[in-house]
Amino acid sequence: MNFGESNLKDFVGKKALVTGGTKGMGEAIVQRLTAAGATVMTTARSVPDSLSSPELFIQADISTPEGIDKVVNGALERLGDIDIVINNVGGSSAPSGGALALTDELWQETFNTNLFAAVRLDRGILPSMLSRGSGVIIHISSIQRVLPLYESTLAYAAAKAALTNYSKGLSKEVSPQGIRVNTVAPGFIQTKAADRLIDRLAVQAGSRDAALQQLMNSLGGIPIGRPGLPEEVAELVAFLASDRAAAITGSEYVIDGGTIPTV
Repeated sequence: MNFGESNLKDFVGKKALVTGGTKGMGEAIVQRLTAAGATVMTTARSVPDSLSSPELFIQADISTPEGIDKVVNGALERLGDIDIVINNVGGSSAPSGGALALTDELWQETFNTNLFAAVRLDRGILPSMLSRGSGVIIHISSIQRVLPLYESTLAYAAAKAALTNYSKGLSKEVSPQGIRVNTVAPGFIQTKAADRLIDRLAVQAGSRDAALQQLMNSLGGIPIGRPGLPEEVAELVAFLASDRAAAITGSEYVIDGGTIPTV
């Protein structure tokens, strides 16, 4: 299935902002919304090699207050009102070694990227949405908020748990004023970065298939037998951002191939 060639035109006339929209899930989300008629501005720390619409890109590190200010001011100046915000930025560079390997600086850095970036961005964009009485905010969380991997991603998991909690609280506040807030929690998604990791592991595992299976096993297995695809996440995000999901707010949607083993 080629989601990018969908005939749906849910977003004609809509203006969207997608953070971290030049790679992986973010890039797929940008492509999906654009294919459905939206004008989509995106951000990233570095300028991608191929940039088809420079006027719709803002280079910024949104883990910092200065980066958020640059994005908010730039997006509102170029687009005017923003109908849809997708906060996709996330990740962790923390080392392995468990809880004792995590310094205060590493904890703060992880929370800046995975929680405060969303909090600050919402704070900058929400006044415009509230003045119009409409808007959609979607935060990309992670199944690690309920399946923390203590060896290497404990701070990341804690930050994503906080993001989901924050999203629920925000939805209670702003939904009565016309703003829908939801979260999407992906599991293992086979992005290009994941492919590079699989290639590295394949050297020791003996084959790429063995390396992929090793990664899936580390999560407790994936019942559908494969990772998810960025395009599949983008399709879910597009549905939640569309008017077809007009009654959905304050919810989290898991897309993990069945990885989470509990109800």
